[in-house]
Amino acid sequence: MRPKRVLTILGCVSAVALVLTACGSTKKTSSTTKAPVTTTSQKVTKSDVSNAKKLLISNKKWKYNAKNKVYYQVGLKYGTKTKSTYESMGIYVPASYVNAKSNGDKTYTLTLNTKNKVKGYTSKTAPMVMPVNAPGYAAQAAPTGYDSSTAKFTKAGFIYVEAGFRGLNNTDKSNGSSPWGVTDMKAAIRTLHLNANRLAGDTSRIFTFGMSGGGAESAVVGATGNSRGYTKYLKKIVAPMATASGKHTRDNVDGAMAWCPITSLDTANEAYEWNMGQYSNSGTRKSGTWTKALSNDMAKNFAQYINKIGLKDENGKTLTLKKSKTGIYTSGSYEKYLKKEIETSLNNFLKDTTFPYKASNSMTAGMNISGSNTSGTTGAAKSGTKPSGKLPSGSKSGKSTGTKPSGNMPGGSSSSTSNKTYKTAKAYIKSLNKNGTWVKYNAKKNTATITSVKAFIKNSKEASKDVGAFDGLNRQETENGLFATSGSSTNHFDSTMSKLINNNSSKYSKLKNYKSSYGKAFKSDLKKTDAEGSTMQERLNLYSPLYYLSSYYKGYNTSNVAKYWRIRTGIDQTDTALTTETNLKLALQQNKQVKSVNFATVWGEGHTTAERSGNYLTNFIKWVNKSVK
Repeated sequence: MRPKRVLTILGCVSAVALVLTACGSTKKTSSTTKAPVTTTSQKVTKSDVSNAKKLLISNKKWKYNAKNKVYYQVGLKYGTKTKSTYESMGIYVPASYVNAKSNGDKTYTLTLNTKNKVKGYTSKTAPMVMPVNAPGYAAQAAPTGYDSSTAKFTKAGFIYVEAGFRGLNNTDKSNGSSPWGVTDMKAAIRTLHLNANRLAGDTSRIFTFGMSGGGAESAVVGATGNSRGYTKYLKKIVAPMATASGKHTRDNVDGAMAWCPITSLDTANEAYEWNMGQYSNSGTRKSGTWTKALSNDMAKNFAQYINKIGLKDENGKTLTLKKSKTGIYTSGSYEKYLKKEIETSLNNFLKDTTFPYKASNSMTAGMNISGSNTSGTTGAAKSGTKPSGKLPSGSKSGKSTGTKPSGNMPGGSSSSTSNKTYKTAKAYIKSLNKNGTWVKYNAKKNTATITSVKAFIKNSKEASKDVGAFDGLNRQETENGLFATSGSSTNHFDSTMSKLINNNSSKYSKLKNYKSSYGKAFKSDLKKTDAEGSTMQERLNLYSPLYYLSSYYKGYNTSNVAKYWRIRTGIDQTDTALTTETNLKLALQQNKQVKSVNFATVWGEGHTTAERSGNYLTNFIKWVNKSVK
């Protein structure tokens, strides 16, 4: 039998407008946020206008793909002093939106056709969508020709903009650390605005979409529109800060989709220990080690952060944590909210899934834009299968995580193993409880509850990373590379960890495996600045969406935030804490600039393009359509 579950997608970097709907909770926002007052608008100079003229896109150099009826250009620069091979973009336009005249050399001169329609859109109203395929904050290669994977989007009436950008796996010597990846995307978006009258598509309808590190960067682009913090970086590559007529360009987008975003790095290490680490007693969290003591202190610090940031639930109630008899601050309204999120995810699974149900698990890093037998797809899957994801290391649940995609985008990777088939929902619930009852099932209503967040973590989401999940004690984590400086390819960036390690050195030094060099290394790294003079904290802020979304931070009200958001995560992923996506959702719902937040955590899924049902790209397209129509 075919499963009833529906999938949704989020993420990707590039300038394009996209909106889509899929099973998930869509919330309108409620807050008293004032309009942003300090963005990048500033005096336009003659130099800005002169530079803009150099980045105008010629209407005489378009090429044509007859099979999919698309005109395209690649190698389009978005800065006059870009040096990396990654820093250019390609634009793909449905043929119906233009009138074409052959130049006799396999290129065409285009003019806009404002009458023809594709899926209800015209050349003036078509959304523009930009992929952000950056697993592990990787670079995205610039396109060099026609890309057939764009057809799914152009057939939907969208303009597909694929901007190359720098990242941590650059094959040249360019700098891919923070904030250059997002800077490149912003430069591409500004170039689209510069050429708005020359291009098909509505530049006020740009949507980004990405997964993992790409999901994080999609969220960053969505949260940081026109932020002044990026100005000096944009000027470094001489991006278009004005149009040829002297008007300001913009880099804000209309919508952002993020699958499993690895974000909120300013608190991610502490969140990991509170949500997951405190329930682990092995490895760096083994009793008697100094890192176990550090883990506990980090968990306490996260609870203190939650009690200060002022996140509110859908009813306007402020969420807080309280000291508990067992565990570290595992009581309070915030804990109850997370428990409810977990139960909602499980009950959606029970509602969406038709039994017999075959479980399998996989993990993907990156997106398969082709969408064929894609991660997070049930439409082409066998009867009773579930979208792909990752079964956490050491998981005791036996839950499904779906099937492996047939091919990943460059830089992506995947793994998959098969599990068993469950004939009934009752049999599935029984498998979850094989190590002790923590899920209570009401067969009559086909609903379930869990005993506690702790029980869910112990059975389905055990910590898989060491203490310092994103800022490794030996600078070994991917994110350490995101804050590289001249002469240092990896650096510490977490000021909270630094304070805890240095302030508690007398306590930690009495425990196993402690080294005084750890504290010194953190202190030293946090004093470093990049080539543009930005401190480690300033660079961290530039890559932290909540810095711009929440009134707790100084960056609040200093950017133009995207109106439409779609977030999907695999609830079982151990790559980051459940609090990451939850806090992002809550902050967005409180921000008055945001019009809607379509959110879901997908049961049994791991770190992947998780969807409750359906093809994740199709769901993304539907969401974009719903957002703009």
